[in-house]
Amino acid sequence: MDHRDAHDLGLAHDLKTMTQLASRRRALGWFAGASGAAMLAACDGGSSTAMPASTGNTGSSGATATPSPSATATPTPGATGTGASCVTDPAETNGPYPADGTNVSSGITSNVLTAANVVRSDIRPSFLGSSTAVAAGVQVALTLTLVDVNAACAPLAGYAIYLWHCDRDGKYSLYDLPAESYLRGVGVTDANGMATFTTIFPGCYAGRWPHIHFEVFSSLANATSGRYATLVSQLAMPSAACSTVYDGASGYAASIRNFAGVSLSGDNVFGDNSSAQIAQQTPAMRGSVADGYTATAMIGIAR
Repeated sequence: MDHRDAHDLGLAHDLKTMTQLASRRRALGWFAGASGAAMLAACDGGSSTAMPASTGNTGSSGATATPSPSATATPTPGATGTGASCVTDPAETNGPYPADGTNVSSGITSNVLTAANVVRSDIRPSFLGSSTAVAAGVQVALTLTLVDVNAACAPLAGYAIYLWHCDRDGKYSLYDLPAESYLRGVGVTDANGMATFTTIFPGCYAGRWPHIHFEVFSSLANATSGRYATLVSQLAMPSAACSTVYDGASGYAASIRNFAGVSLSGDNVFGDNSSAQIAQQTPAMRGSVADGYTATAMIGIAR
């Protein structure tokens, strides 16, 4: 058995050892500016886990810096471009023409909410009595997204939204037009809190900013029972779209004059709302007079 000591292994062994020591000193000198036990451990051949992981590491999934889906800042579905920002919509008057059972209309019914066929996405045709008239005007596909402001703007599914507004002449069905029941209907929100209606761009009548009425119910059963609204409010039509439609579409002649005499800040409904509320109450619209518009708006309620 060879019992030679480490200092008695011959010239070749000594030269190899001296080379290794020189290399080690050069390496330690290069790392002299770096502090931390991890760096020294790496030089000594210690565990590689002591070194910080590279952001470009493509090894095991546990070593990557990719956040889990729950940690990402993905906007709430249907947030209409506002990310996770939402406010509580202000309660507004349902006006003199709601046909929701809170007053008496001169038409076929005073409460369309109890009608069997009130749930519909296309609210342009009359649906009560013998009339099948369809409201004329520039088409609008309006998607409303209902969210809970107390739950990070989470969408609210299974809620009912009753929508109604005037026609292009500024007249309301069941009141100004007793034989008609158009431009009224109920939609139920889907898993993303969305309900979509096909309607027309409303006209502007004297004294009011162009608007759309709506009521929110916590369920379809509550909506069709009538008088159980969680929120009654209104949407303010965008100024630019009003000017474009009224000046460029046929049938809106009276709206040109009426629109010139109103302002959003002076409106008796929208005038006292905050800028954040007005922004949320104003639908985002894209399209044209010829092709129609798509519009989106968020409705925030505090559960």
